[in-house]
Amino acid sequence: MSGTYAQKHAPSEIRLKRAEKILAVTFEDGRAFALPAEYLRVMSPSAEVQGHAPEQRQLVHGRAHVGILEVEPVGNYAVRLVFDDLHDSGLYTWDYLYELGDEQSERWAGYLAELTEAGKSREPERR
Repeated sequence: MSGTYAQKHAPSEIRLKRAEKILAVTFEDGRAFALPAEYLRVMSPSAEVQGHAPEQRQLVHGRAHVGILEVEPVGNYAVRLVFDDLHDSGLYTWDYLYELGDEQSERWAGYLAELTEAGKSREPERR
């Protein structure tokens, strides 16, 4: 592949485990990751979450029970995830999925620390 969509990593298998709320991704180099829907949702690559600059990034909270409804392929370089909270923007490129898997424990710990600092919860707010 060439141009904008050249990827260092390519998946050999992507499997949605709906009941477990997990996206299981195995890459051609043998690495395999079980990525929870909540983790994928709060780390969404969408502009809605990431903004257009680091200082615009939004802290997504209250998504402890979110699930994935669909995994839609986008060319040969990404998937679009449709979450049951209806968030569906942002393309999860192969490299981004690999990065999320490789850095999962550090990113998750950072996210939990951000939630605590902001006084927010993983649990949805009660109405």
